[in-house]
Amino acid sequence: MTDLLTLADWRAAYAAGATPADLLAPLLARRSADDPAWIHRCDAGFISAQLARLAALDAATTPLYGVPFAVKDNIDVAGLPTTAACPAFAFMPERSATVVQRLMAAGAVLVGKTNLDQFATGLVGTRSPYGEVPNSFDADFVSGGSSSGSAAVVARGLAVFALGTDTAGSGRVPAGFNNLVGLKPTPGRVPMAGVLPACRTLDVVSVFALTVADAAQVCAVIEGPAAADTTEPPEPDFQSFALRPAWLGRSGAPLRVGVPALPELDAALGFDVAFGQSLGQLRAWGLSPVPVDMAPLFEVAKLLYDGPWVAERYAVVQALIEDQPEALDPTVRRVIDKAMGFDAVAAFRARYALEALRLQIAPLWQQIDVLMVPTAPTCPRRAAVAAEPVLRNAELGRYTNFVNLLGQAALAMPSGFSSSGLPFGVTFIAPGGSDAALVALGQRWEAARSLPLGCRLRDASKADPASDPAAGGAAGRDATAMSPGLPAVPAQPAAAPSLALAVVGAHMAGLPLHSQLIERGCRLRARTQSAPHYRLFALPGTVPPKPGLARVRAGETGFSIALEVYDMPMAALGSFLALIPSPLGLGSVQLADGSWVKGFICEGAALAPAGGATDISAFGGWRAYLAAQ
Repeated sequence: MTDLLTLADWRAAYAAGATPADLLAPLLARRSADDPAWIHRCDAGFISAQLARLAALDAATTPLYGVPFAVKDNIDVAGLPTTAACPAFAFMPERSATVVQRLMAAGAVLVGKTNLDQFATGLVGTRSPYGEVPNSFDADFVSGGSSSGSAAVVARGLAVFALGTDTAGSGRVPAGFNNLVGLKPTPGRVPMAGVLPACRTLDVVSVFALTVADAAQVCAVIEGPAAADTTEPPEPDFQSFALRPAWLGRSGAPLRVGVPALPELDAALGFDVAFGQSLGQLRAWGLSPVPVDMAPLFEVAKLLYDGPWVAERYAVVQALIEDQPEALDPTVRRVIDKAMGFDAVAAFRARYALEALRLQIAPLWQQIDVLMVPTAPTCPRRAAVAAEPVLRNAELGRYTNFVNLLGQAALAMPSGFSSSGLPFGVTFIAPGGSDAALVALGQRWEAARSLPLGCRLRDASKADPASDPAAGGAAGRDATAMSPGLPAVPAQPAAAPSLALAVVGAHMAGLPLHSQLIERGCRLRARTQSAPHYRLFALPGTVPPKPGLARVRAGETGFSIALEVYDMPMAALGSFLALIPSPLGLGSVQLADGSWVKGFICEGAALAPAGGATDISAFGGWRAYLAAQ
């Protein structure tokens, strides 16, 4: 039987008349009893009970009908123990996690719970009494963690998708090391009820899959708030969201992709060359990578393990670490014990430092639309991790640790293979709420790179290095058209709502009130002009100086006025409105292309001759007027 690797494969098989029992049997038989990727394999009785529920569902309308999946063993499943890779901590949950309930309701069939770095503390996949999970391509190297088992079973075709959790990169590093897609949603987007926390304020459930479409469809099933969910962080306010769901970038302008100015990658493994090939893909699309100083982001990353957030890990295992410290993996215990060096004062100081860094980093998203980084700078051998477990682990979080602290979304994507034969991956990062836009970008990247799926190569010829865009191969074929003929993703993460807002004066880039837009995560969509039906006035006595825009009556002479259009998160609109002083307000403004957006307008009374306003329309815009003063 041909391997069934993707959701589309399974749907096609069911549409052809196959039954879940027939399709699952060979897959279940391939699960080995000594495979360290598994902590618990669902037995025949557990599988049969799920198949009985499927009998009442329609395969054609049930999105995940009969599709096998796995979950990391810090996610509760009723009837199966949750161990978090610590037998002394194990307990039997009465209810499944909300995400598991949603997947099963959508027809997915759980086949097992997977191994992890104990208590989700690690990025290597070696810190578990159930065994080290090796890299799917070379067993001498690590699989990445902490969601090591989830990545391994998907890469080897033992599950179509798997859930992990991600605090510091656990849903991304294993994806990069195993040639997988790793979708890490915006924190707060996915309900966390029934998920054992590592850092409760930062954790998010992640999705491993072989394709972007599969990861997106799974995320669409599990996302959304859950009633009476007392364990998840607050709903995201999408304060920094400004990316439209269809595509990342400004209207009518090329995508601005930021990349590390100094990547510092492992040349011995060929990761430096592999990242260069990834940059070549951007150039094949006609894009110019924008070098980014990563120092402020790295400062954020240091807070995760060198700051008081480690105390959240201590809170989860406090009773165990105080009563049975020997039950913990020695390295995990060493990491968590650092919590004893922090007090409440340190916690608040770290929070203040994070907010200061957040403000420092905010202008970056006025310069770029998305950040593309290596998923990891190296992939260590398991022996090297055994010799220096903390140092080797810390190296892997270089491009991952800052993301959840900043509330960002991320999508780890396969990008090729290094000279060592190991997979090399990149991660696209964007402001919180940009999940749908990242899916759109990831699908185009996937089509352009044209790589084999996981480590079960369905078409080995696709691994030919000649397909790299730097060599002029097939991977560059996507070019400027951005693959308009790509199949639509049947379901994908919902996009946070935003509002197109036109500004004509002090809120324009570089002017005194522009910071009000930056603070709310607004992003520049376009610099353009209004329709030729407006006049602009300099308002007297305003601090800082401001103009007023007014639409002329039919038959009166109007002008096209220079303006900037920003995407503003709907969640931030109320606080922005509260800052707008009389006689200004928000109304509807027509642009030069005939479209309408919301924008600044002025009360007519303030523009009457007695009001003292000066007609400056002939200058064509506020900047030109200021330059003439």
